[in-house]
Amino acid sequence: MFHDAAVTVVEDGKILFAAHAERYSKLKNDPFINKALIDEALFCGNPHHIAFHEKTWAKRARNIYASNYAALKEPSQQFWVKTFYPSLKGIPQTSYWHHETHAAAGVLTSGYGSAAVMVIDAIGEFDTATIWHWSDGKLKKKDSIWFPSSLGLFYSAVTAYVGLKPMEDEYILMGMAAYGDESKARTIKRMMLDLYFKPGIINLKQNLQRGLTDTVHFVKHDPMDIALAAQMIVEEQVMSYAKKARELTGEDTLVFMGGVALNCVANSQLFDLFKYVHIMPNPGDAGSSLGAAALHYYNLTGKRTDWTSPYLGHNIQGSYPVQKALQCLRENKIFGIANGRAEFGPRALGNRSLMADPRGGEIKDRMNEIKKRQKFRPFAPVILEEHAKDYFWMPGVNKTSPYMQFVARCKAPNEFPAIVHADGTSRVQTVNEHQHPGLYELLKRFYDNTGCPMLVNTSLNIKGKPIVNDEKDAMDFQESYNVPVLTYD
Repeated sequence: MFHDAAVTVVEDGKILFAAHAERYSKLKNDPFINKALIDEALFCGNPHHIAFHEKTWAKRARNIYASNYAALKEPSQQFWVKTFYPSLKGIPQTSYWHHETHAAAGVLTSGYGSAAVMVIDAIGEFDTATIWHWSDGKLKKKDSIWFPSSLGLFYSAVTAYVGLKPMEDEYILMGMAAYGDESKARTIKRMMLDLYFKPGIINLKQNLQRGLTDTVHFVKHDPMDIALAAQMIVEEQVMSYAKKARELTGEDTLVFMGGVALNCVANSQLFDLFKYVHIMPNPGDAGSSLGAAALHYYNLTGKRTDWTSPYLGHNIQGSYPVQKALQCLRENKIFGIANGRAEFGPRALGNRSLMADPRGGEIKDRMNEIKKRQKFRPFAPVILEEHAKDYFWMPGVNKTSPYMQFVARCKAPNEFPAIVHADGTSRVQTVNEHQHPGLYELLKRFYDNTGCPMLVNTSLNIKGKPIVNDEKDAMDFQESYNVPVLTYD
């Protein structure tokens, strides 16, 4: 009901289906579930129970507290389902606390027996940041930061100020930060801290839900410098709260969730405090559909859901198009792949991807032109797991990054200009044969042919539009943008 609606279906611990509403409505960040999404979910069968990711009464109480009376007119999730989906009428419903579902989505997909759990987002009902301890099969809250103190709202307010779309383009702000002047950014950072923050961790002076105030202080400054200042603050605040999480739990393993957990630059620093870090590939609100379902199942049975991969959405059947992709690479073409089950999360991980050879100097500009993105924005590499350490200084001890949640400094940036950002880092996705056999085979054969173990990998969409979902979307993309989209060999 706020942004990026989603549905997850769990049965006997198995995740049968999980998908974003926007992929069906074709409206980016769609806050409402829709009939096409519900119909596909119902292919799994009628549910015995429906779990929601927030408590409506508490959200309404917060809006009254914030004098946001217009929000009180919005229908509840329960009303929405009851009114528009009669096939779900009479099915029992349970609502969980928003941050509890974030935490559960991370913990119940982590495989960890115990862990510190940190959730940071824009806002739940009242919580904006929480620390939990996962131990002895129980999730216990250890700390809360309440609205209006919100690191997520601060970052979204800066996103809006520089002319981007809040609650959607924060990742672009993160990318802009690499182009900022550090000296100038430190000056802006001091102003931001004086204007908006009190001493302490994520302790804001005011509600920034409606944007930055006193913006006259920033008019003369370059947006790139402003972005870097905001990024510096976020990194410092995330690390301070993570340090508190370690102190409160005594754990050296961390689960990090909430929208702020999509800030992969900040995420990479967490290995300075924790040996292991798990971030579910959909840590934002859409992922809380899985969190709510998994939490309800766990409360009933004491068993976790069987998390095996993020490939949980609409299925385009057929063998992974390895042969056709290799032919495109031989011809130095940029190409799309739309095959198998769609990724659950905002990042394409090989099944709804736009790909190319990373070695060409012109590839980045060509891909940005196709996707209608700002020219400064880089792309991510997908690399054979066993070769990642040869090309990147990977964060952490396990040297893997299957969900593109961290950045790593490239050891040979001049050789791979398409996948290296202005700060010398890349948002790496590692792949092994178990994780994705088809993508692994493509990378392995490309490596055998060329000595290069990686490809450019970005989401198969145009800026401001959802990722391709089904075969019709794939064909429409191919016809509209003159890019071959491979659905199967």
